[in-house]
Amino acid sequence: MSLLVAAAVLMAAVTHASWNALAHTIKDQLIAFTLIGGGAAVIGAVLACLTPLPHAAAWPYLVASALLHIGYQLLLMRSFTLGDFGQMYPIARGTAPLVVTVLAAVFVGETLGPWQLAGVAVASAGLVGVALWGFRGTDTRPHWPALLAALATGLSIAAYTVVDGVGVRASGTPLGYIAWLMILEGLLIPAYAWHRFRGSLLTRMRPYASRGLLGAVLSLAAYGLVLWAQTRAPLAPIAALRESSIIVGAAIGALFFKERFGAPRIAAAGLMVVGIGLMLRAG
Repeated sequence: MSLLVAAAVLMAAVTHASWNALAHTIKDQLIAFTLIGGGAAVIGAVLACLTPLPHAAAWPYLVASALLHIGYQLLLMRSFTLGDFGQMYPIARGTAPLVVTVLAAVFVGETLGPWQLAGVAVASAGLVGVALWGFRGTDTRPHWPALLAALATGLSIAAYTVVDGVGVRASGTPLGYIAWLMILEGLLIPAYAWHRFRGSLLTRMRPYASRGLLGAVLSLAAYGLVLWAQTRAPLAPIAALRESSIIVGAAIGALFFKERFGAPRIAAAGLMVVGIGLMLRAG
């Protein structure tokens, strides 16, 4: 993995954490996802007019990825409903890189060297560890439905990561691929919100329109950078680097939401740095 690719993925992590933070400020998550998903679909439609159409071989992957992304969004909302954001999000994002490593080896034929494998494992351990640390020394016990929902979310992340890694390489146009992906995945939740709220949807969205549009731009940019990187490097290290968004999100929470960063998150950040170093050494 080159420094340029690593920098692009780390920038994607920052933008991903930023749009998640924006979504977190909107109390009604259905409205938040409607604005961000619908806004990304509109931007994708504009971008689709300016970029080449993806090659025919990429379309089955586009359709499969759109369905997986919708499932991911539903599972993520479910896990947030059942459990705490500070634990569900790291578990969901932290388990994905390890699963991507296995899926990429089985279905894509990507094998990693010992330094890359060590980097993925160390980074993932930091991300999952900070989520599970919250159960230590407290009366809190694991809420298994919430944990299962978070783990299922992680599996869906791993699945669409591998599908998109293959699809974007077959598309011939990363920009065209992300444009059509945003269109395909961004319409279902707004359609459901329109059915649920009917005439009051626009009124409900109006106070959050600017945040939703900014979140849509950041969301598209975040995944667009990841898709570009997937055409330049193996999937598993990219997945691990992308999930550094968890640490960025924790920092945003400490700075803007006055949430405690704490020693476990500092330790996780240190493990992430070690993991990144190991992955770059392989490049």
